[in-house]
Amino acid sequence: MLYKFKSKATSDLIMLGPDAQRLLKLMGSDASPKGIFTVDQQPQVIAALEAAIAQDEARMADLRAQRQAEEGSEDTGTVTSEAVSLKRRAQPLLDMLRRSCAAKADVVWGV
Repeated sequence: MLYKFKSKATSDLIMLGPDAQRLLKLMGSDASPKGIFTVDQQPQVIAALEAAIAQDEARMADLRAQRQAEEGSEDTGTVTSEAVSLKRRAQPLLDMLRRSCAAKADVVWGV
């Protein structure tokens, strides 16, 4: 399933279902196939996503430090070669939310 996020302030954003559902849950939504973040909700949604990103980055830094201590290797900056950070995954949606909030435009999906 794909999620298509829309806003009058930006281009449409299409995300794969599992990734979109994860981000929506982190932002306090029930991850339903249809929804809206109103202009009034956007500051809280942005703050929730930024907090989740900061938490994920701290967790990844701890994992890198632990791995480096266990292996005695230098930090390569990645936990695994296939891992995509939450920050990278969320950046397009976070940009959309910020621009929509500044333009006072709702963000909708599934409509």
